[in-house]
Amino acid sequence: MPLPILETSKHTIEVPSTKENIEIRPFLVKEEKILIQAQQSENDKNILKAIKDIIRVCSFEKIKPNNLTLFDLEYIFLQLRAISVGESVQFNIKCDECEKTNEVDVDLTEAKVIWSEVVVDNKVELSNDVGLVLRPVRVKDMDKVDQDITAAIIASIESIYDTDNVYHTDETSQKELVAFVDSLSHSHLEIIQKYIENQPKLEHTFKYKCRSCGHDNERTLSGLSDFFI
Repeated sequence: MPLPILETSKHTIEVPSTKENIEIRPFLVKEEKILIQAQQSENDKNILKAIKDIIRVCSFEKIKPNNLTLFDLEYIFLQLRAISVGESVQFNIKCDECEKTNEVDVDLTEAKVIWSEVVVDNKVELSNDVGLVLRPVRVKDMDKVDQDITAAIIASIESIYDTDNVYHTDETSQKELVAFVDSLSHSHLEIIQKYIENQPKLEHTFKYKCRSCGHDNERTLSGLSDFFI
């Protein structure tokens, strides 16, 4: 007689960038093992791959992790972590005043994607005839971003246009894209960098009182590495 199969609960979350509602389930022991092994390897690529695999499986293959923005990936995985392991994470944090370590419980569900107050247009006019459209960096481009500034700029460009055509970067050779970026002026570069710097971020700001000296502390966590990886 076969053993019974446990049913898992289902939850609905909203993808921050698209506002699309997606159904997810908690990750199971088999998936948690994959994450633990990746964390133990202390290899960023292994950790990112494990996170992507878990998001894909736990969204019933509805989410394609490589096409997500980085802040989407961080937010979705944090929600998965909260419904799978627990909403609270304990941190050991030094007091700003006396430097004594405090154990502080942080509610993961209070972490939000924070949108910058600085609005930067994703359409950049380079001349009377040529311009480009920017996009948030996607997960599949993260390796490129870490290489150099040219790669980071290319990863942030969705398309280039002139009076006759629109050239999508996904359909353009790397050689052509590098040559295009190298032809940009310093002022163009500053606009693109400002767009990149003002992309949404996963953040949570919390306060705690030091148990040793009573000092009121404030901390801001930003990105998955701050939360628990």
